[in-house]
Amino acid sequence: MTKIKLSTSIKAPIDRCFDLARSVDLHKLSMQHAREEIAGGVETGLMKLNDTVTWKATHFGIRFTLQSAITKFTRPFSFTDKMVRGPFSAMVHDHFFYSEENCTIMIDHFYFQSPLGLVGELTDSLVLKNYLTRLLTQRNAVIKKYAEGDDWQRVLSKDRWQPNLI
Repeated sequence: MTKIKLSTSIKAPIDRCFDLARSVDLHKLSMQHAREEIAGGVETGLMKLNDTVTWKATHFGIRFTLQSAITKFTRPFSFTDKMVRGPFSAMVHDHFFYSEENCTIMIDHFYFQSPLGLVGELTDSLVLKNYLTRLLTQRNAVIKKYAEGDDWQRVLSKDRWQPNLI
């Protein structure tokens, strides 16, 4: 499997960063350019253990459907989402959060494998790794922008944001 590892420093509390990273509302905002929309599962708010969401998005001019599930969840330090159905042979995204002085370090470990054997491996290394790295970097920039400003309050409204939720 191909691995992408990213680290993002965010000047905001760990709970806020953790919740923004699992917000389907913020995900939709961060992926507007791909015309991402929810086609099933959690439609608004924060995902938790065993929740699923089905996304439809356009990448490379092709409409894709991908369903993922939260398979691990340790608030506010980590969660894992895993592809249940979709275009990859396998896809796992581990999210880690660490408090450090006045900021949160958000670490992404994103693993993916395309179908079609050697052709898929070549596509992963020559095209998809760079494309997905840019996509994840853009998404992390949106999380950072919302977390460091006041916009997070629009996404994590008081009726949805529950810092003591396990």
